[in-house]
Amino acid sequence: MAQEDRWKFWSRENEVDERWIQFVDDNALAKLPEGTQVVGAFPHGASYWTRTAEIQTEQADGSSQSFFIKVAQGDIGKAMVSGEFISMTTLHQVIPDSTPNPIAWGTYASNPEIHFFLCHFVDVIDEVPDMQKFTTKVAELHAKSSSPNGKYGFPVPTYMGQMPQYNIWTESWEDFFTCSMERLMTTIEELQGPDKELRDMFGQTMKKVVPRLLRPLETGGRQIKPSLVHGDLYSGNVSVDVEDSKPVLYDATCLYAHNEWDLAPWRLARHKIGRPFMTAYFRHFPISAPAEDQEDRSVLYCLRWDMKGMVIYPGDVRYRT
Repeated sequence: MAQEDRWKFWSRENEVDERWIQFVDDNALAKLPEGTQVVGAFPHGASYWTRTAEIQTEQADGSSQSFFIKVAQGDIGKAMVSGEFISMTTLHQVIPDSTPNPIAWGTYASNPEIHFFLCHFVDVIDEVPDMQKFTTKVAELHAKSSSPNGKYGFPVPTYMGQMPQYNIWTESWEDFFTCSMERLMTTIEELQGPDKELRDMFGQTMKKVVPRLLRPLETGGRQIKPSLVHGDLYSGNVSVDVEDSKPVLYDATCLYAHNEWDLAPWRLARHKIGRPFMTAYFRHFPISAPAEDQEDRSVLYCLRWDMKGMVIYPGDVRYRT
C-alpha cells in the first residue's frame, strides 16, 4: 500500500454522522433515571466505526450526573452495541469497581438505522493504570468468573471493530481456538485475496503448532477453566479513574476463553501495556501447565491478535506483512 493510500485509510471519514450525538434521542432518554433533564451532549472519545459522547444532565434532586453514549448504524452496528452491552454487563457483574455501569442498548426513535449503547460516565485520565492494581484486577476477573455451561464461547455475538468474533460454545479450548483461527483466515482471504505463502504457513500452524501448544492444557491430567476475558485488553481500552485512581476497563468484546488469551497484546512493543505486566499478572494468577509452553502460547495468541488486525483494517497491509 502506498503511503498516500495508507493515510487515506487512517484518516477516512467516520461512517456514522456526527449529528446523531448532537442530541439525546427519545429512546435513549427513556433509559435514563426518571426526571432527568438533559443539559447537553458533547463528543467524547474517538472511534472509526461509532460516535461517542458525554451526556450531561441534571437529576430530579438537582444533582449533576453524566452518562456515556456510543452510537452505531445498520445491522452490524446494532449487533455491535448489543454485544457490547452484554459484554460490559457480564464484566461489571464480576469487577463492578473497575467498569462503567451499563444501562441499556437500543434503537433511535428518530431513525431505526441508528443504535446506541448507554452507560454511566466515568471521568478518567488517559494513562496506563498502575501495574499492580491493573494486573490484580485482571487476575480477579479471570479467577472469579466461570462459564455458565463449562464451555468456551459466548451467548451473543461480540465484535472487535466491525469483525464478529467466533463465539460458538465448544467443549475443547484447542477446538475453539482452531475454529476461531480458521474463520479469521477465511475472512482475510475474502477481504485481501488469496496468498499461497500465507495459506501454507497458516496450514502448518493449525496442523502442528496448535495441537502441540494447546492440547497439553487439557490432557495428561491437566485442565484449564473457561474464564471470562475482556477480549480486547490493550492500553486503548483501559484508563485510570480520576476519583480513586483505580483501573477502568471498557469497550469489552467478551468471551469465555483461556485466561492467557487476554494477555496477548501485552507482548507487543507498540502497546503501552507491555511484557512487565505479564510478569506481574502471573504473580496473581499462576501460569497454566505446562508452564514451559507459556511463552510459545503467548506468541500463538499474539498471532491471532495481528490476524484480526488484517480483518479490521483490510486496507492496511502492515499486519499482513
